[in-house]
Amino acid sequence: MFRTTFRSILLLLLPFGFISVSTAETPGDFNRTILPIPEPSFHGKIGLRPSDSTKDFPAAVKAPEDAPNILLILTDDVGFGASSTFGGPIPTPTFDRVANNGLRFNHFHTTALCSPTRAALLTGRNHHSVATACIMECGVGFPGYDTLVPKSKRGLGTILKHNGYNTAWFGKNHNVPDWQTSQSGPFDLWPVGLGFEYFYGFIGGDTNQWSPAIVENTTPLEPPTGDPNYHFDVDLADHCIKWIRMQNAVAPEKPFFAYYAPGTAHAPHHAPKEWIAKFKGKFDHGWDQQREMTFAKQKEMGIIPKDAKLTERSPGIAAWDSLNADEKKVYARMMEVYCAALAHCDHQMGRVIDTIEEVGELDNTLIIFIQGDNGASAEGSPQGLLNEMTFFNNIKEPFSEVLRRMDELGSPMTFNHYPIGWAHAMDTPFQWTKQVASHFGGTRNALAISWPRGIKGSGQVRSQFHHVIDILPTILDITEIPHPVMVDGVDQAPIEGVSMKYTFDDPDAPSKRETQYFEMFANRAIYNDEWIAATTPTTPPWVSVAEPVDPIDGYQWELYHVQKDFSQTNNLAKKEPQKLRDLQRLFYIEAVKFDVLPIDNSKVERLDVRNRPSNILGLNEFTYYDGLIRIPEGSAPDLKNKSFGISAVVEIPEGGAEGMLMTQGGRFAGVGLYLLEGKPVFQYNLCGVERYTVVGEQPLSPGKHVITLDFNYDGGVGGSGQATLTIDGETVDSKKIPRTIAFRMSLDETLDIGEDTGTPISEDYQVPFKFTGKLLKVTVSLADHKLTEEELQKYREGRIHSALAQ
Repeated sequence: MFRTTFRSILLLLLPFGFISVSTAETPGDFNRTILPIPEPSFHGKIGLRPSDSTKDFPAAVKAPEDAPNILLILTDDVGFGASSTFGGPIPTPTFDRVANNGLRFNHFHTTALCSPTRAALLTGRNHHSVATACIMECGVGFPGYDTLVPKSKRGLGTILKHNGYNTAWFGKNHNVPDWQTSQSGPFDLWPVGLGFEYFYGFIGGDTNQWSPAIVENTTPLEPPTGDPNYHFDVDLADHCIKWIRMQNAVAPEKPFFAYYAPGTAHAPHHAPKEWIAKFKGKFDHGWDQQREMTFAKQKEMGIIPKDAKLTERSPGIAAWDSLNADEKKVYARMMEVYCAALAHCDHQMGRVIDTIEEVGELDNTLIIFIQGDNGASAEGSPQGLLNEMTFFNNIKEPFSEVLRRMDELGSPMTFNHYPIGWAHAMDTPFQWTKQVASHFGGTRNALAISWPRGIKGSGQVRSQFHHVIDILPTILDITEIPHPVMVDGVDQAPIEGVSMKYTFDDPDAPSKRETQYFEMFANRAIYNDEWIAATTPTTPPWVSVAEPVDPIDGYQWELYHVQKDFSQTNNLAKKEPQKLRDLQRLFYIEAVKFDVLPIDNSKVERLDVRNRPSNILGLNEFTYYDGLIRIPEGSAPDLKNKSFGISAVVEIPEGGAEGMLMTQGGRFAGVGLYLLEGKPVFQYNLCGVERYTVVGEQPLSPGKHVITLDFNYDGGVGGSGQATLTIDGETVDSKKIPRTIAFRMSLDETLDIGEDTGTPISEDYQVPFKFTGKLLKVTVSLADHKLTEEELQKYREGRIHSALAQ
């Protein structure tokens, strides 16, 4: 009876559509304006039995027909005039290959700095529009500056992934907010939260090529130790090649999007010895002559107009002929190392493109190769650097030491950078360098695009004015994917770029980008209809701490008619005052529109971690346990410009123990508390310029001990303090540290407990230097004032009492 009743009910429901039998939609039709694309309806038939029914799987999301693979390459800190592809001295055959198979763009622009360019590239919006006015370590609490890319402005990874692409990101990611870079996340602004299904690279501004702080997806990995041939650029290419081969093997009909962003040629300039040797003596002629040589080659190649003029040397850069013999020798070597680093990186990228060709996909692969995220970097000081951390902490290296260690440049023992004269030469023919958004030396970068199936004008030059925000709409135009109106339930703001595809077949087409603002550290400019108004820099980028200047009234303005003045050599501000006023007014209109205000010319002040949110904000005591490693500086206790204490509770076995208890930083700046041959040691590494060691004379006996380092700060910024080492409350050594790290411990190294990742704080041991005893816990305490003797004693007694209570 039940069977009869159930069947009767079904038969009654079927005519009224209560039981689905099919749908009217066409299989494979996708609404690509809403992401993720809504789930398709069932297109089969449901009957009472399988024999009465028709099967149908939901249609998988597919990319539009014939959508190309995409390889997006972005190198780091490479100026317009560096590569051989654009007339420069550095051989870049891979970049040559892309340009010769496609197009060179000689009016392409970035934002003048790292994180902002990368945010603009991936979102198709201006950098302030996506809250990235500066690098992640400089985020402050204004809409254009807080480093939190809005959910209403999702970019390439998300769009392509939800439209049927496999997606991966290799290399540098300097777009995670400073306080979100730890293992606790959140991860929604990491690559895996932005539509990239796989990430292999590093989080931050730069990394040591010999000992990188690798992250795979969200997991920190340690590079192989003890392998003298390891280099991160090789490792990066190996992983990208493996990923491309896998995509082609298991999903040959599915297009891929690979974003390849090596840390080269940002400092440190690291290259294998054999690559450095290739360029010995190639730069002995100096930076002034190199500018002239590059300028002539650019004209010969048609990269710049025949009537272009070479700008004068920027103020503050020494003439090469004014240098002495030792300076010339050292500075030429530094350029040889930089050249080797970029050439070596170019070779690795060539291996990636070779792989695409080997799997038969080169003809339908869109390769967009941006040579540099900004102009060449002048953060290397007038004399170059053994260690870039000295620049960020306003510490000067003695030239005598740089000369003595010249042969170490490019090796694991240096975090090196070249002098400002070479940076300016790599930006030929323009004025200024990285950070200076007002001038093309900071913002004009070389671009090549190849796509054999879609670009026929191989080897040609395009001169339409474009900006990095135009890359995303170009990719969407080529793939025929619409910009979404909604992603994950959030309405999407309009993109601010324009497609460049119109230039592919029409070299004479008028530029579709009519207006573009630029701003970085209050250096600002506005381009409109072939004119540009620009402020004159008040502080050069190689000065980290300068006298304050009002960010609005403290700047003079320049004016250039760039249609007739390619390199900004003829300042027309006095001849065309009305044109200048019109453009100044337009700048502030754009500034309001895109969240550029307030204009801020501060630099190192913004590095202070107290400017940003933090999971540990307001805490003054932290407890860690053995094996907690790779905790980034933005999520670790701030040991700068204050008193602090480090206390380790250990158990020493019979026969003794040694190893790291706690460290932050490494070879190039930082602190460490450890046992060496059983003796307690504290080392304060002042950016490699000075090292201060506090050490006990006797090895620790077997049993439980409390090892405490108290640093009592005298006050100021980067000031002095007294470091006192105690064992079980008894002082074993105490020394004055006359100067300390003021602004940043490291750009890529971390806080580690029980071992040392990255590079060693001291050359007395080798990483990982795991502690061989039992480390029960480490406590770090902070105080914002100089402690009295009574306070210090109370602190030590508290640590001992806590240890005995365990």
